[in-house]
Amino acid sequence: MFYSTIPEPLCFAFLMIEGQSMMSLASATEPLRAANRLLQREAFRWELCSLDGHPVQASNGLPFHAEPVEIGLSRNHAIFLCGGFRVNPVDERPYLAAMRKAARGGLAIGALSTASHLLARAGLLDGYRCTIHWENRAAFEEDFPHLSPTGTLYEIDRNRLTCSGGTAAMDLMLRIISDRHGADLAQSVANQFHHERIRAANEDQQGGKLQRMNALPQPLQNVIRQMQGNLETPLQIDVLAEASGLSARQLERLFRFYLGMTPVRYYLSLRVERAREMLLYTEQSIMDIAIATGFASTSHFSKWFKEFNSITPTKLRMRSRLKRDRELQDRFVSGDPG
Repeated sequence: MFYSTIPEPLCFAFLMIEGQSMMSLASATEPLRAANRLLQREAFRWELCSLDGHPVQASNGLPFHAEPVEIGLSRNHAIFLCGGFRVNPVDERPYLAAMRKAARGGLAIGALSTASHLLARAGLLDGYRCTIHWENRAAFEEDFPHLSPTGTLYEIDRNRLTCSGGTAAMDLMLRIISDRHGADLAQSVANQFHHERIRAANEDQQGGKLQRMNALPQPLQNVIRQMQGNLETPLQIDVLAEASGLSARQLERLFRFYLGMTPVRYYLSLRVERAREMLLYTEQSIMDIAIATGFASTSHFSKWFKEFNSITPTKLRMRSRLKRDRELQDRFVSGDPG
């Protein structure tokens, strides 16, 4: 790990993006503060940065004072990009440039929550394991087919650290604390936040339909995983049943009993859910999204999308863009322009 031989204090910079997740940032920094207090020395140091040193508002509207990122690059061992709301493509360039400069300068590179997307865009995850929040995984895989996000809570691969966001950032930092100062200190830090169990890097995220899947019978889990892996070219139900050692009729009974719908409708729901994520988190055309989720035409896609979401794909994308632009405008109007 990059931090194995660095003397104290181990220093982190957090490059904040407008609309960042406050939960992720707090989960990353508070364990460092608690570790210092329990050790009674400054074993860790951190600072908050923005592109220009102006305050940044989190997704909940709270402002954070910041240092210019140029200063942060000069006095830290690692830098995390803090994700949250999706960054408009036209605004990505300065963040990509800052992270590339950090990498050239030898800093370890990290991402919280959705910021893995920007690291991938900068080419900084090529050849590394990585993860991203489960809600953004489909869009990530479509935009960067050469990368394979693991779906785990966090990943530490040499000098790259990626985290799925939320409280998973705490588990990532507790791992670093444990590696540098022992498991007992890490557990003591976790206890400060009533974090009952330190989760390992290889634990999967629980979100969306995955949250319920572990409670299902194994044959049903197997079929659902087959469905999830074949959204672009959907498999026939009898093929799925045979692969799991079931008849089509047995499979239908299992789906109706445990999930309240037929296998065909559940498969459709998975495809529509993937399409929804792509509409919200990518710039791909509706035609491309329809093809990527196994629909033969945009009209067929729109029909089923509206069936599950009570809104057409076009209207959902338009509403999402308007909402995002309005929220960003409101934050800039109410915030300190610097």
